[in-house]
Amino acid sequence: SCMNETSDRVSQMAENLTEEVTILQFAPFTSRIDTGFWHKLGIYKLDVFQLDEDAKEIYGYYRNDNTEALSCGFNVDYEAFNSKRNRHSNHFNCTGYLFVKNTAEAFKACDKSELLNTVGIQLWKDIKSGRSIENPSLLVRFIVLTFTDLKKYHYYYWFAFPVIKPAEDFRATPAVPLASLLSSPQIESLLIEYSNTFSDLGTPFFLLKKNDSQGVKLGYLKEWKNFFNDNEIPVVVMCDPSTVNTNPGWPLRNLLILIRTHWLESGDRVQIICLRDKTREGVRSISNSISFTVFIPEILDELNDIPNFIGWEKNKRQKLGPRMVNLSSSLDPIKLSESAVDLNLKLMRWRLMPSLDLEIISQTKCLLLGAGTLGCNVARCLMGWGIRNISFIDNGKVSYSNPVRQTLYCFNDSIDGGQSKAETAPLRLKQINPSVNSTGYSLSIPMPGHAVSQVDNIKQDINTLEQLIEDHDAIFLLMDTRESRWLPTVIAKAKNKIVINAALGFDTFLVMRHGVNKDESFKQHCVIDEGECKSMPLLLPGTELGCYFCNDVVAPGNSTRDRTLDQQCTVSRPGVSMIASALAVELLISVLQHPLRQYAPAETNINNSELSVQSLSTLGLVPHQIRGFLSRFQEILPCNRAFSSCTACSSVILENYLQDGFSFLLKAFNSPTFLEDLTGLTKLHEQCRMEDIWDISDVEDVED
Repeated sequence: SCMNETSDRVSQMAENLTEEVTILQFAPFTSRIDTGFWHKLGIYKLDVFQLDEDAKEIYGYYRNDNTEALSCGFNVDYEAFNSKRNRHSNHFNCTGYLFVKNTAEAFKACDKSELLNTVGIQLWKDIKSGRSIENPSLLVRFIVLTFTDLKKYHYYYWFAFPVIKPAEDFRATPAVPLASLLSSPQIESLLIEYSNTFSDLGTPFFLLKKNDSQGVKLGYLKEWKNFFNDNEIPVVVMCDPSTVNTNPGWPLRNLLILIRTHWLESGDRVQIICLRDKTREGVRSISNSISFTVFIPEILDELNDIPNFIGWEKNKRQKLGPRMVNLSSSLDPIKLSESAVDLNLKLMRWRLMPSLDLEIISQTKCLLLGAGTLGCNVARCLMGWGIRNISFIDNGKVSYSNPVRQTLYCFNDSIDGGQSKAETAPLRLKQINPSVNSTGYSLSIPMPGHAVSQVDNIKQDINTLEQLIEDHDAIFLLMDTRESRWLPTVIAKAKNKIVINAALGFDTFLVMRHGVNKDESFKQHCVIDEGECKSMPLLLPGTELGCYFCNDVVAPGNSTRDRTLDQQCTVSRPGVSMIASALAVELLISVLQHPLRQYAPAETNINNSELSVQSLSTLGLVPHQIRGFLSRFQEILPCNRAFSSCTACSSVILENYLQDGFSFLLKAFNSPTFLEDLTGLTKLHEQCRMEDIWDISDVEDVED
């Protein structure tokens, strides 16, 4: 047979050589993965790949200037996903295929032979077609099969470096130092020619021909036919990642297959130079390079048109199997916590909501007025959504009754008169999630109906409050009293901020968003004009929504005067605050996900079977109000238009606040009737007859 004739030919040639001919052993690649690669892979898995298990192109490289300890290393680093990676001298870039499995079971069950054959067949096609001659880097490819456990930061992986296994073994003469083949001037000429022409190009293979005893000539693989004479043994140089004195590196295997396919017959000889370029103590040398003669084997047997492929890497126990790297102990615990929080959110985008905009959520700065029952629960829910900028305003202290309902405090916070809520709440948030940026401010918020005496102190507190509202994107009103919400409502409306209001009764709650003004941002965001809204009678624009005070026909006053203990405290069923807090946060998130943000319109008839598309965000409806009744386990979603005589958000209030500032506010604080007189509510009261008021009373029974 042909194979027997080839073997006889090789044996006959070997007898004519003085050197012993043995089976050629190759030093296999050893994968070396930079920690930055795993970090990048985690990001790509969450944000790009998600559930996609198809092959992804990545890039790695090997070097021919390795030290003995790093022999035949194959490197994959943080630039593995960058197709335009920088070139470096003695770095040889290779293209690989990344397969990221979604479960450990899929990783184990994956057909490794099929993966290897798929890439190997493409390698074989590129060799036969000549593509590998034009681009020799195609001879070295790699596969990375991975499973990433992003909760534990465990990364399971298995590398393969596909090579063609010929039908016969490679045979070669023993390796000798380069000086046995080339003279000192020729070695020096080789180094100069290589540095000037091939080193920076990242070309791993090239041809060599002796000019004379003083120099050499180098050429590309594609120049083979015109480079060598018919009667000479060709000399091919491989930039060798191996440092072993007797064994060449893994890339030589496919190079020899290419040579056999296009230029030499089985049994022919080729001289190989394994070029090893090292620098020691500032002196560059290729004296560690080796050379040997290879006898070209037969690639295919008589029955197959496609060769066999090998190349899966052995693990640390020198057995075929995957490896695992545990980065949980080496990463910054704060960074681990931050990544873990983001993980749950990003998983939402895999299947459930690909259009969820997590960036705008994480960038939102929230100001919580009130660090009590509502404030604590709202803050924790905000952290669950990945919001990391949370500020508190509260002038109270932790009392003994607080820790059981106010989830950021513990018993020790209430001892010795109690810790400041404004100081303790941010501290607890940072203990829960160290990446949170949280600050507390102990302020007294002046209120209508509460006369002001210390004017300078009050003015300073108002200036601080105005600046804090200016610096934040979303304002939560979570205070105990109705009148304490008035001043932040006025300031936030004037500054056009998102306002989320939550208030509790015994077994009822209200969560609502306030309407906003038309400004330059409104013109940029809004794709729905007023005419279009008017053509949709069930749709109320975000600029026409009412605030917390729009349903009142009296100005806010002192609600704590002449009240018993049960009336002074917020007495409610324990679950009410948690429900309201969660809905308040979810309402904010829905607003942020709507294309119009705070200008999102609201449905006036939520029971309508055909809801307007314009009222929907990625997460669904963006209601104006959510009113809950725990006694009936019922919620309703009313929507009302802004009241033209509202004591907090009407145009006359905003105009006077913007024009007169603090002097206007002082009048509102000190005069119980000032706001009603200014907005026209006093005249409205005068126009109503007393008997009409009694007629609509729900206190007395109406008799026929």
